[in-house]
Amino acid sequence: MGIEIKPSDLYYRYPRKKETRDAPKFSGLPDPLPFDRNDLYEVIPMFEAVMDELESVDGAVLQRIEKILNDQVPAFIRSREEIYRCLVGMMREELG
Repeated sequence: MGIEIKPSDLYYRYPRKKETRDAPKFSGLPDPLPFDRNDLYEVIPMFEAVMDELESVDGAVLQRIEKILNDQVPAFIRSREEIYRCLVGMMREELG
């Protein structure tokens, strides 16, 4: 599908960490690198991958993914692949 998310599409505001802007981002499994949930340049590729996996372009789904990441995903879940699997799993449960 290849959804493209812009910062203006997001419900929350995330800091732009310019020092990591050009570092490789999440592009699929496996990816054991740490995930920075407080970096715009990290969350957008993650949200795009989750939305693609769910085959959704619905803004309400994106907003729910954000709320899950910010309110429900425990802090001990740190790697990109763990975050991805958690978000996809929780959203699939909600979407049925």
